[in-house]
Amino acid sequence: MSEENNTVKLPEPGSLIVSSSPHLHENSSISKIMLQVLLCLLPAVLAAVWFFGLPALKVMVYCVAFCMLLEYLWCRLMKQKSTLCDFSAAVTGLILALNLPSHSQWWLCAVGSFVAIIIAKQVFGGLGQNPFNPAAVGRVALLIGFTGPMTTQWVAPTPGAFVGAFDAVTTATPLTLAKAGAFQATTSATPLSVAKNCAENVDPFAALQTADSYWNYFIGNMGGSLGETSALAILIGAIGLLAFRLIRWEIPVAVLGTMAIFTWIVHTTSPSTTPGPLFHLLTGGAMIGAFFMATDMVTSPLTRRGCVIFGAGIGIITCVIRIWGGFPEGMSFAIVIMNALVPLIDRFCFKRPFGWTHASGGAK
Repeated sequence: MSEENNTVKLPEPGSLIVSSSPHLHENSSISKIMLQVLLCLLPAVLAAVWFFGLPALKVMVYCVAFCMLLEYLWCRLMKQKSTLCDFSAAVTGLILALNLPSHSQWWLCAVGSFVAIIIAKQVFGGLGQNPFNPAAVGRVALLIGFTGPMTTQWVAPTPGAFVGAFDAVTTATPLTLAKAGAFQATTSATPLSVAKNCAENVDPFAALQTADSYWNYFIGNMGGSLGETSALAILIGAIGLLAFRLIRWEIPVAVLGTMAIFTWIVHTTSPSTTPGPLFHLLTGGAMIGAFFMATDMVTSPLTRRGCVIFGAGIGIITCVIRIWGGFPEGMSFAIVIMNALVPLIDRFCFKRPFGWTHASGGAK
């Protein structure tokens, strides 16, 4: 082979270079985007601290710190330039924290952070190369590996109860307090857990679907993970995401719309099987999953039609797991499953370039 053939030919200076999508606006940068996402998550953070006190803040600090530390150590180990300044690790840590119970212990935060940063992100090549949403993978791993702490440590919300909150201690069993002086937290099942376990009653969901109950679900006055309780806070943040043009509206609309239609059909056909659609939209991880996790620009489809298919798949899988699966919540599982199908979705939903003709001849 000649020396000329081995020479790498670079584009002429000043020439137009067209690269593969996704494309970012000229004034956009990774750090700017991540800071905007953190700003949009602020209402959910404030709601979590208000309803669950200082333990919620402690969980968020743990997850963000562990994620950033692991990102830094990986870059040092691999002798790469540090990526801490792009704030992607902080966003992953905060979203992971919002998917954990308020009294999660530090080691649970550390394990989830390790799975999210190292296994789900850095092993695949870092930001932009990961096929799965890191926070979703972290939560799925914790749900499978530590089912007890992830599904039984629910604490009844106590708005504004901050004094002595750091003394509260939880175990893998239903929540108990082990230190004197801590505020008197009580264990509380999430609405989805109650719905999952009361299907044998004559009217199993009546108490869960009152006007007062729906109002509490909407503002966040219920048990659950930190970011799963206040639908109002998530919606405020979602307005920010749309205003900053960080997400496509097709994905959350497809997710929530599919969930509403699916649960309406099941509830109408068999009222004793599951509550109605409004219950499913306001409880669990429906809101945070639809707006802050499924819309990850790296792990979601490139085309609008692909986004609709992607979101609809998440909605269906979430409902199937919630109604008939072994876990009361299925949003993270659904996101990870559909992340794996994104390359296939993009393959069948590609945009045909102008002037494209079929191989047999003639425009199609």
